[in-house]
Amino acid sequence: MLTTRYVPGAPNWVDLGTPDPQAAVEFYSELFGWAFRSAGPEAGGYGMFTLDGATVAAVGPLTEEGATSAWTLYFTTADADATAKAVEQAGGQVRSGPYDVFTAGRTARLADPTGAEFAVWQPGGTKGLDAVTDPGTLCWTELHSTDPARAKDFYASVFGWETQDSPMEGFTYTVVSPAGAGSAEAAHGGIMPLAENLVEAGTSSSWRPYFEVADADAAAATTAARGGSVIMPPAEIPGVGRSAVLADPFGAPFAVIKSAPAAA
Repeated sequence: MLTTRYVPGAPNWVDLGTPDPQAAVEFYSELFGWAFRSAGPEAGGYGMFTLDGATVAAVGPLTEEGATSAWTLYFTTADADATAKAVEQAGGQVRSGPYDVFTAGRTARLADPTGAEFAVWQPGGTKGLDAVTDPGTLCWTELHSTDPARAKDFYASVFGWETQDSPMEGFTYTVVSPAGAGSAEAAHGGIMPLAENLVEAGTSSSWRPYFEVADADAAAATTAARGGSVIMPPAEIPGVGRSAVLADPFGAPFAVIKSAPAAA
């Protein structure tokens, strides 16, 4: 499970790029109860989503030409420059950076060999999110890949992730954990094949954040009522929880889950 003990390779930040930050703030405030705190006039409209005073995500305007609204997951690194080089050596792409974000940390925006975009964060004054796994916070990360085997090799090379394959109905789901975790309880995400019909339609690989909720059905209903869309309606995943895949009014996809109680 995700924790705020940000070891190398673990998710430590998530932010939303959107054409209308104010409308996004209103949508997610209604959905998750988030508030917004600006990072200041020098931050170009970027700011933090907070819940009970804790930073749980961030949001900012789109800055790349032709970019579409999307959530970006960040993974912890002790050296953003070295990780960017490792990404290139493993067949990935450095999309921007590495560069310093004031005194908060150092980041780079990257992509794996199958096109899935992600970022890394080298902590400075900001270590990462203040809260995870609670309702209204990030609780899981999931890669939908056109080539899961290649993705596994890439992330193992870059981050040293440990993997565990779990056969599912018609596909294999790979659970990933930070290097040296030594336990499935430390898992922070999964890798699964992108649906064949989506691949044929030209859909590329992508990372998807999951947010914990008290009620997945209510989250889906609120999303639809507030101008978003329900991509996959709420469904029970045995032993995991009740989950739905949604998109905000500007098309940024994400998932919500009401996790099943931990086994005694």
